Amino acid sequence: MSGITGFFNPKGIGENSKNLLNGMLKAIAHRGPDGAYSHVDGQRGIAMGHQYLHVNGDRATANPIFEKENDVIVTANGRFYDYKRTRLELQFEGHRFLSKNDNEIILPLYLKYGLEFVEHLNGEFAISLLDRENKKLILARDRFGVKPLFYHIADGALYWGSEIKSIFAHPAVRRSLDAKGIVHQLMQTMVPGSTAFKDIHAVRPGHMLIVDFSTGSIEVNEVKYWDLDFPKKEERLQGISDAVYIEEVQQRLSNAVAVRMDADVEVAAYLSGGIDSCAILGMASAWSQDPLKAFTISFDNADYDEAAIATRMANSVGADHTKIVLTAEDLYGSNYVDTVWHSERTFYNTLGVAKKLMSHTVVGKGCRVALTGEGSDELFGGYPSFKRDMLRYGMSNQLQGDEAKSYRKLMDQTNKLFTGAILSDRVLAHEAMDDVCGFTPSWIQPWMQTLELARPLLHDDLTDQLQGYDPIAGIADSLDAKKLEDRHVLDKAQYTWCKTMLECQILNWGGDRVDMANGMESRPPFLDQEVVDMAVQIPPHLRINGNTEKWVLREAMKRIIPQELYTREKFAFMAPPGHTDPNKQNGLQQLMATYMNEESIREVGVFDIKKLNTFVDLYKKDKNPVSLTRKDALLNHILGLHILWHKFVK
Repeated sequence: MSGITGFFNPKGIGENSKNLLNGMLKAIAHRGPDGAYSHVDGQRGIAMGHQYLHVNGDRATANPIFEKENDVIVTANGRFYDYKRTRLELQFEGHRFLSKNDNEIILPLYLKYGLEFVEHLNGEFAISLLDRENKKLILARDRFGVKPLFYHIADGALYWGSEIKSIFAHPAVRRSLDAKGIVHQLMQTMVPGSTAFKDIHAVRPGHMLIVDFSTGSIEVNEVKYWDLDFPKKEERLQGISDAVYIEEVQQRLSNAVAVRMDADVEVAAYLSGGIDSCAILGMASAWSQDPLKAFTISFDNADYDEAAIATRMANSVGADHTKIVLTAEDLYGSNYVDTVWHSERTFYNTLGVAKKLMSHTVVGKGCRVALTGEGSDELFGGYPSFKRDMLRYGMSNQLQGDEAKSYRKLMDQTNKLFTGAILSDRVLAHEAMDDVCGFTPSWIQPWMQTLELARPLLHDDLTDQLQGYDPIAGIADSLDAKKLEDRHVLDKAQYTWCKTMLECQILNWGGDRVDMANGMESRPPFLDQEVVDMAVQIPPHLRINGNTEKWVLREAMKRIIPQELYTREKFAFMAPPGHTDPNKQNGLQQLMATYMNEESIREVGVFDIKKLNTFVDLYKKDKNPVSLTRKDALLNHILGLHILWHKFVK
């Protein structure tokens, strides 16, 4: 893994382009501390750069920019699994490889398959590829958006980068917050392809940006090459036993873990007290000849801390276990600000800060790669919101009314801690979501409530700019309705989450951005293509069976994970909100005093000063835990917006 950036203008670029590219590379040096590489051709108008993180191959002879006889040039932030098999197949066809870098397979695959080359890549990637002969520049992003990739188009030129800060490092790119982006930051959920900044776009997961310059100017076309595809109800396979699905989960997940253990550096594992990371550690330990290093976040609040279960799991497989105990002093202050800068978006909970501190610890212990559990809840139905929708709408043929009602009541009782953040305390509906899904998924309902709180606080000028814009409809309109037609309720809930929250939250401030902040590569086996292809085929009632979420995964892993974890309800991994502790409250207030004082609020111009101050005063007096959890989330977003403005716009 690493970071890429560059710019292109078919009319040519200036003599200072090498220096400009170096500045863009410097902005993302944290992603690849082992060297900066560049290709600049002023006459042809191309500047491509790569910050290198050494994980595979010979570091001494590394050059991660690959070129074919001046016709095709490619660089990528990518990790490809089972690439050695692909390399061997290509060698049989006559291609000669110059390095052991797995990214080198991209160029021959493109030469062989053209634009379909992405379909032959199993891994996480962000790719920039210039085809001079066919006069095309291609930006491609992996299926789920594990690896970030952004772009900006202005004055006939294209700028791109693994992080927005690299694009902003070019002096031709203007910086400002986007009106629609602001309101989506406040409600946590982004429209796919959008960002917090005006005219800065994300290449959407599973998409390629095809830039045609055959006419001498650039013409941009977005192409979808992959999408998550649950079978329609009538297309689901019948008559397959539960045991077959359980065995498939075991085989495909163990293979996904095995290929991710392949590296020329030591591979570690993230370990929470959940099924996902415990299962990954158990399988990885079986593949490893030596004790794996495992890393666990521990919070100074018993309600949110799962370190005890993680410790028992680590001991059961003989892992070299490091527990990182985090307090208010760790989660707020400069670490909070740095996490916003790295994430380039706001967050509702300081979990992202905690994970950035964990990746720092992992690197400090000599590891540059870690296996993680991202994607499990998405594919196997783990989130409380999924279960709520399943119990409310999806079990009419499985449960009698009273039984489903009792499960819903039990679920609401056991998830009180998260109500106000990831669960709503009342049922909401929105016409646009109802139209596309047939119901309003539970996962978006708490953010609809947050939006209700946020809108009245906005400055009149911003309200005028947003006149007529409905952010919920914006999200609904971005979804591919064909992937929702005739699907089960649970499929719809999982699909809509994967197209929104997985990218903008789980894989952003919960994944790549806080891992690569310290030059550490995370590898999520659950998002392996072979695992995904199998997971969508699992019947909904085996994903959530009665009151048991991730049932088929539990059954597959029950001899690997602790018994208490096998029987326990899903526990959402979150940091303690600010209101839960006077020290955390003090840390939050100090940040607000720096970034949300009246002068700053006036400068940023997003909020009405009087209304925002009233909201903060009411927050300080509030005693309702659900209301406080929701207001904590919104305050984090408001604070994050001000930090974004100061760090990127000002």
